Amino acid sequence: MDRTNELFLNILCAALRGEQFRVPEDVPADAWQTLLRMAAIHKVDALFLEAVHASGTLQNTVPELAVSLKRQVRQQVVLQTIRTSEFLALNELLKAAGIPVIVVKGITCRELYPSPDHRPSADEDVLIRPEDFDACREVFARFGLETTMEEQEASDSYEIPWRKPGSPLYIELHKQLFPEASGAYGDLNRFFEGVFERSVEISACGGTIRTMDPTDHLFYLICHAFKHFLHSGFGIRQICDILLFAERFGAEIDWELVLENCRAIRADRFAAALFAIGSAHLAFDRELARYPESWRAISADGTALLLDVLSSGIYGTADADRTHSSTITLDAVAAGKEGRRARGVIASAFPAARELEGRYPYLKKHPWLLPAAWASRIVHYAQEDTSAAEALKTGRERVALLRKYGIID
Repeated sequence: MDRTNELFLNILCAALRGEQFRVPEDVPADAWQTLLRMAAIHKVDALFLEAVHASGTLQNTVPELAVSLKRQVRQQVVLQTIRTSEFLALNELLKAAGIPVIVVKGITCRELYPSPDHRPSADEDVLIRPEDFDACREVFARFGLETTMEEQEASDSYEIPWRKPGSPLYIELHKQLFPEASGAYGDLNRFFEGVFERSVEISACGGTIRTMDPTDHLFYLICHAFKHFLHSGFGIRQICDILLFAERFGAEIDWELVLENCRAIRADRFAAALFAIGSAHLAFDRELARYPESWRAISADGTALLLDVLSSGIYGTADADRTHSSTITLDAVAAGKEGRRARGVIASAFPAARELEGRYPYLKKHPWLLPAAWASRIVHYAQEDTSAAEALKTGRERVALLRKYGIID
């Protein structure tokens, strides 16, 4: 691993622990530009600035960039404070209406950090029981939230986006945690049956919210990272969330059940690699987390995964090649579960309508428009300065990574 990556991880490690990092004076301006770009694509700008600002090295080396970063971070923190306040108010309305909701990720993860609003989240994820959708929609409307989905589309969808005009609040309302239509990970929902009965109340960012119990929640955080890994990758912040969650709630986590579930979806080496990365680079405290011997015994070198994470950006969107390669990796995983051979790389680049509904919603009602969606993908290749050949190359490389961690044969 090169020096810039190591420096980035050292700075982030200090931020997670609420510490200042003394930056070496010899870090050149171009390295700072790379570090700040990494912080931006991984959405850890505020954490980054928090850990390095006191040393003065950033301001002395690239003063204009330092001023710009401070301005951006200040704006991010203000917006996050507003989102948090608005969400807690909405949560109280839902409780008053007697609608059981479970909050995942987002605010529950921010609470783990030394400065919660320095760990931003663009949205809040809320899980409801499908039968409560109409009642929940009424509360959302009273709060001023709107969705662009038509009524029938919202009724059929597992996830509905809601925004509040004039506010940064954005909600993703889930009737299921994962789309059942996905051949690669739609079956993950079975692990969260009964999650409402096992849910708990916690204090978070000045409010009280209902969320999953620690065992369910840790497994969900792993599954969420796993889902994005199967697509086109995920960012370092998701690893930070998992590590801090494990340290905070380790004594309450049924680690053996989490391991059993990870093995059931062939994610045990993947999950163990996340904790190996934490131990090697982010000061993960195994004793505090009660990280057991059964997990420590898993042979999982996190180096290859870490390099993929660092180059992926927050949700694998650092470059267009990654984004377009996801059909190849998803088909490889689905093929293993369905007992069939994976499609060729060309066929994977032009998948079935069901697999493109997320990007092209019109295919749900008009699957016969699939050729138009394929044409749009080709246009996107051109617009994003990428090519099908590069996407296919990235797809092959990421399939090899899935094999390395035992996710596929």
